[in-house]
Amino acid sequence: MEDRVLAHFMGEPTATRHLFLQNEQTVLSPSWSIHSGCGQGSYKFIWGMAGENQLFTDMDAIKPTDLR
Repeated sequence: MEDRVLAHFMGEPTATRHLFLQNEQTVLSPSWSIHSGCGQGSYKFIWGMAGENQLFTDMDAIKPTDLR
């Protein structure tokens, strides 16, 4: 499993960036960023959120076909 890689996609929906991660590496994404990933096999992740905004009414949904 140590040789597997995860691709993490982040950024604004019209200007995404990607990172390639290996075992036990971490990504911190800003609140305005999309969050998406895919791996070479099954993987586990920890999702954490903090702050005062607990209602999440400010989230913008975007269709996968609108990503660039």
